[in-house]
Amino acid sequence: MILWAAQGFGPGIRAWYDGDAVAVASPDVSKHDRLAVIGPVGDAVRLTADVLAEVGPSYRPFGDEALIRELAERVPGLTFSAAFGWMDADTLPDVTTTAAWQDDDSGVEELLAAASPSSYAWPGHPGVRRWAAVTGERGELLSIAADAWSAPEVGFLAGVATHPVARGKGLSRQVCGFVTTELVKRHGRVGLMVNGDNTPAIKVYERLGYTYRGVAAASVTWSASL
Repeated sequence: MILWAAQGFGPGIRAWYDGDAVAVASPDVSKHDRLAVIGPVGDAVRLTADVLAEVGPSYRPFGDEALIRELAERVPGLTFSAAFGWMDADTLPDVTTTAAWQDDDSGVEELLAAASPSSYAWPGHPGVRRWAAVTGERGELLSIAADAWSAPEVGFLAGVATHPVARGKGLSRQVCGFVTTELVKRHGRVGLMVNGDNTPAIKVYERLGYTYRGVAAASVTWSASL
């Protein structure tokens, strides 16, 4: 996860350490300015407070849920925001699929608006590179997923959506299996984020070889004095 947050240390990415704790600040990655934090609690508390004072309150610390809960308790001005899941895989899934990369983004916004309006990945957003889809007989998009915010060492799957009329046919497994295969081949590993209560999606990803890890995010209150 920390390798994904580093985004190949492209423009704007910064990293710090304190003892055995490491923090990586990544602007505008998967909708947010993110501050990935790992390490022992004591070291991570000092490091997070120092880094937030430098980078500002737009950055949201995230990492393993237990660590983020400790940071929210012990770093002044930091509030626990949400728990969710990080899932990743490094093997090629066994899936038969008709999914393919699309030549352009035609129809993607319409499908997202109908099936997944809260998606973080949208056509034209920074870091959203390309879209794959299972299409119907007339070429209409039935199920989609994006290669978005991929790092050199870790690809990233996002923007999964299936048209309401096409649900229940295993199409999301097909398109996610295709993108997973492509990203594992290119990067060696692929990750994604999922709501912890989205059991159907988690089961699909587990069948594709992903493993679940409980993570969380925190936010800085505007009244914080760091």
